Amino acid sequence: MDFLWLFILYVFLLALCVSIFCFLSGRSTSGLDSVLRRAEQVISLVLPAWLQRCINSCFHTRSAAFVFLHLVLDALVFAEYTWEVLDYSLELELNWMLVFLPYFLISVNLYYFYKCCTIDPGRVTKQNEALCIRVYDYDEIMFHRSNKCPTCHLIKPARSKHCGVCGSCIQRFDHHCVWVNNCIGALNIRYFLLYLLSLTLTVASLAAVITTFLLQVVLLSHMMTAAYVDSEGYEEIASLVYVIQHLFLTFPRIVYTLGFLFLLIMFLGGYTCFLCYLSITNRTTNEWYKARGIPGSLRGYSRGILGNMKEIFQPYTRYKKER
Repeated sequence: MDFLWLFILYVFLLALCVSIFCFLSGRSTSGLDSVLRRAEQVISLVLPAWLQRCINSCFHTRSAAFVFLHLVLDALVFAEYTWEVLDYSLELELNWMLVFLPYFLISVNLYYFYKCCTIDPGRVTKQNEALCIRVYDYDEIMFHRSNKCPTCHLIKPARSKHCGVCGSCIQRFDHHCVWVNNCIGALNIRYFLLYLLSLTLTVASLAAVITTFLLQVVLLSHMMTAAYVDSEGYEEIASLVYVIQHLFLTFPRIVYTLGFLFLLIMFLGGYTCFLCYLSITNRTTNEWYKARGIPGSLRGYSRGILGNMKEIFQPYTRYKKER
């Protein structure tokens, strides 16, 4: 198979898998969700029982499967980077600060990843129920004073939501993230935002080093001005497609890793920008989703950009406890 088409197929399958994982990790009880449940029922007729249990464990209960997968992907990418790219880059005398920057960024990212996995997202309990109720006013549009959680048997504070996976109501609920095996709420949203930013920068730095290395190889070997003899005996100037396929043959793992990184930049960059937008407007993913089609539901909690960011990094629940 032509290497370029093989690479396109590889990128497409990766995009499809990442899209499905990200979509399922943020599912809500909507009309679309009911369609997915029906699809799951149909698929369950052909899937073996053990595979159904694995899917249910990954997406419908708390499971460390995606945390483990996250760490495995980190390890594989950095193993390839260390094994091949690092040595080649140092031989080509690339800027050593750029070459070692990904190691610093992944260390920062793993710290925030650990925080996201372990920090209490802001669970509402009988002990802090009264405190959580006083944090936000009810808008009587999306959040009503009379609402009571049928599972927790607690009055639902404004901006909270019961997470069926975690089994508790979460203050300022954003979403449940399978990648950190935790909900994202009032007390850990700042760590999640910094986790996304550091992960995006890590991926971008890796892609930058690998791209710089491959460009150096192309320039030093004069590939763009090289010529070859085709199957009919005519001399042809090397085209971009020819250069890419030559790089595939010479550095297959590096090029595939670069494709994976570019795909991650697209997904991570887009989602990070979206979360930053929600943060500066003082909205959550849950509120953004529920607000569609509800007139007047987009107002009420914004306190200006600085006030909104202060609320992210200095949650009101913690502030009130200290007072």
